[in-house]
Amino acid sequence: MIQQEFPDFDPSIAEEFGYDIAHQLSFLGVPLCDTQNLIHLLMRFAFNLIVAWIIVRFCYYRKSQRKDYVLTFMLFSSAMFMLIFLMENVNLQIGLMLGLFAIFGVIRYRTETVPVREMTYLFVIIATSVINGLALNISYAELFAADVLIIGVLWLFESRLLLRHTSTKLVIYEKIDLIVPERRAEMVADLERRLGIKIDKVEVGHVDFLRDVAFVKVYYTLAEGEQNTIDNITKPNQFIP
Repeated sequence: MIQQEFPDFDPSIAEEFGYDIAHQLSFLGVPLCDTQNLIHLLMRFAFNLIVAWIIVRFCYYRKSQRKDYVLTFMLFSSAMFMLIFLMENVNLQIGLMLGLFAIFGVIRYRTETVPVREMTYLFVIIATSVINGLALNISYAELFAADVLIIGVLWLFESRLLLRHTSTKLVIYEKIDLIVPERRAEMVADLERRLGIKIDKVEVGHVDFLRDVAFVKVYYTLAEGEQNTIDNITKPNQFIP
């Protein structure tokens, strides 16, 4: 019937892309509904969405509390999965994933500088979406194990099991007579009293003798459950709620 209506139509081309036009209702050689592939798509999409949510909610958001990036990561994951999964039959290469990440890394959204941690999670989200979208020839157990390993590594390094959660504060310090190495202990004691934290280390940067101030970077250990997202912000226009 298709051959009668469209003499130039070649059914072998549709069959190369996995379409069995002999037993399905189709239009221009494309099935109107492939139930098996549709179920496969929905199952894979739900699985990828759950994996992305675990990574974003329990690894990223637990520490950063940035809701704007939660939306970005979830949409990236969903869009990337659909792109990879639906284009799998056209011999899509892994270079596309790396190319897309490179493009986003260059443009940086052209609105703000994306922090290194957020860019790292963006790469992880893209990588898991590509794995879940392209790994069609492996078992569900292997796919599940791959995602669990990625989540496990993220959780391990985000927890306190391997590394302490240290943070920094940028301080414009006016007592420049204390910045010399001989009086460093006095400066640390003064900063601890005024900041109310236990300081691990301090670094003295730029010194302005005209204004009698020095730029000091203070390192300290975060308390259990404490978050730090704005300590490095020094100007109001840098603040993003």
